[in-house]
Amino acid sequence: MQQLFEFEPCFPLAPDGTAMLAAPDQTQRESERRFRALLDALPAAVYTIDIGGRITFFNAAAAELWGHRPELGKSEWCGSWRLLYPDGRPMRHDECPMAIALREGRALTGEAIAVRPDGTQVAFAAYPKPLHDASGEVIGAVNTLVDISHRKAHEERQRLLINELNHRVKNTLATVQSIAQQSLRGCPGEHIEWFLGRLIALSEAHDVLTSQGWQGASIRELLGRVIAPLRSPEQHRFVISGPDLFLSPRMALSLSMALHELCANAAKYGALSAPEGRVLITWSIADNGRLRLRWEEQDGPSVQAPMSKGFGSRLITRGVAHELSALVRLEFPVTGVVCEIDAPLG
Repeated sequence: MQQLFEFEPCFPLAPDGTAMLAAPDQTQRESERRFRALLDALPAAVYTIDIGGRITFFNAAAAELWGHRPELGKSEWCGSWRLLYPDGRPMRHDECPMAIALREGRALTGEAIAVRPDGTQVAFAAYPKPLHDASGEVIGAVNTLVDISHRKAHEERQRLLINELNHRVKNTLATVQSIAQQSLRGCPGEHIEWFLGRLIALSEAHDVLTSQGWQGASIRELLGRVIAPLRSPEQHRFVISGPDLFLSPRMALSLSMALHELCANAAKYGALSAPEGRVLITWSIADNGRLRLRWEEQDGPSVQAPMSKGFGSRLITRGVAHELSALVRLEFPVTGVVCEIDAPLG
């Protein structure tokens, strides 16, 4: 066995207080015994290989994780030991983390799935690290394997629950849409169109968040979903500029609804209702860590401020401001609508 650590020997004392030195071979055997006992007591799987990839040591946790006890001096891939990538694809010998660490002479981390002889599988995280001799030459590697099956099972349950939640939310929105269509019969078609558009915008935002496990959403992906119905391959109706940011779920939903209202208004009355009209959407992060987003319409019909605020204006100026603790400015200069949102990213 390649000795990885040296233990300070504990010598018994003679009556006069002097150390009773043991024979060198006895001291070495005692050091190795304690070293093995220490590694066998670890809950994590630990094993070592030489420069040829042959196993020189493994502890009890490694044998339990593998589901068999390999023969020392044999390749770690002998017998029934097989590996898969986290997505289930077979992993070749030269692709495993241990082989890479040995070949490249560097420590790394990785995840894989071990297939035991009885067919059961266990997901694990690997932390291989090269071993060097006194001259600095790589002489082997040591690997620590941590069973992450419970974590992976939890992540899978969470994914299934999120997908089920998203499915139910979509069903609920579809039900609301059907009820609205029945209830709003006889109302002007414009009112129905705007209402259904808001439901669709909400559904699109949910889709983006679900794809990220409801951890947040990319502002570019979110914006792309909102403006997609109004984009034209022949015309550059939108000029978009800003760093890619990962928005919190609350901010993603609020901004999605606000941008939908701005798009709908621009298509009906503003810049997007004219052939040459366009919209500039820019955002940045201020020194104080706040998001500053600006919507500016250009080259559209002349604009007049509305006599009263509709639902869309209230949603932007009051709803977004309240939901995100934001400063919102919505103005109607003759050249086109301008909206600025200043909100904390946290």
